[in-house]
Amino acid sequence: MKAIIYRDHGGPDVLRLVDRDLPLPGPGEVRVKVAVSGVNPTDWQARSRAAHPRPFPEATPHLDGAGVIDTVGDGVDRGRIGERVWLYMAAAGRPTGTAAQYTVVPAERAVPLPDEAGFDLGAALGVPALTAHRALTVAEDGPHRLRPGALDGRVVLAAGGAGAVGHAVIQLARWAGATVISTVSGPEKARLATAAGAHHVVNYRAGDPAAEIRGIAPDGVDIVAEVALGANLALDLAVLKTRGTIATYANDGGKPVELNVPQSMVLNARLQFLVLYTAGPAARAAAVEDVAAAVRDGALPVGEEHGLPLVRFPLQHTADAHRAVESGAVGKVLVDIAS
Repeated sequence: MKAIIYRDHGGPDVLRLVDRDLPLPGPGEVRVKVAVSGVNPTDWQARSRAAHPRPFPEATPHLDGAGVIDTVGDGVDRGRIGERVWLYMAAAGRPTGTAAQYTVVPAERAVPLPDEAGFDLGAALGVPALTAHRALTVAEDGPHRLRPGALDGRVVLAAGGAGAVGHAVIQLARWAGATVISTVSGPEKARLATAAGAHHVVNYRAGDPAAEIRGIAPDGVDIVAEVALGANLALDLAVLKTRGTIATYANDGGKPVELNVPQSMVLNARLQFLVLYTAGPAARAAAVEDVAAAVRDGALPVGEEHGLPLVRFPLQHTADAHRAVESGAVGKVLVDIAS
């Protein structure tokens, strides 16, 4: 089979297209013929971090993808052979990510994908959708699971609604019944956030964004899903409801975080940091179940018309896909695996 591998940390040029034997699933595992692989910032970060030990002599990157189970290991229902699935955390603690024609994952990391959902959608779930779910379910007063109606009466602020996680935050929050506000940097990203389903879009670079958000939500915002904490924390606190939650999954731009402690104390604010790797198995399992339900309801479409443009590369140009993500490509970067 064809696979992308790297043996050393470094830039995109360390990625190589090679021939490898088909991997065999062990007990409790499935082998998936990958159709589409999704690329996330965490994929290039894992590739580039020389300070981090490499647990395997070589690794195939990418956590997310979609395809069809073609064989299973001991202890897995053989009825799953032929099942369409989306994959998450494929390369987490394992050498076999989704940038290959076949990959092996624990059976629970291969989630059934409905026939009406395309492989592009399946490959775009994983990190973005599960992260969005986590951001929307960490508030002290809940909800801790998402379903239609779970966020009725709540106001959610999706920072950076044109990004992959921001897009999923908008869609999941709207599916769950929230009023959704998104902050963006300009008209084009406003168009994307609106297409994703945001009820209100605010340009944080123009006018008085805090006043504009307060005009929409006079009592404040219940949950902020934050992508650039250092840059946006002052705005977040200015619009946060008492006992509200700021759930941050990134600090894009790298600006140092300056926290107004008295203001945060008076608000009884919750500042929740999150990453999937350490969220715990129970939180991840709940996120998978709820995201799968949203997919079945048709609540998570992708593509330009749904606010998430798809940027495609063939397998042999995976290095270019990494460069696109590193340079901040708008939309979801996908690698087409099938020849």
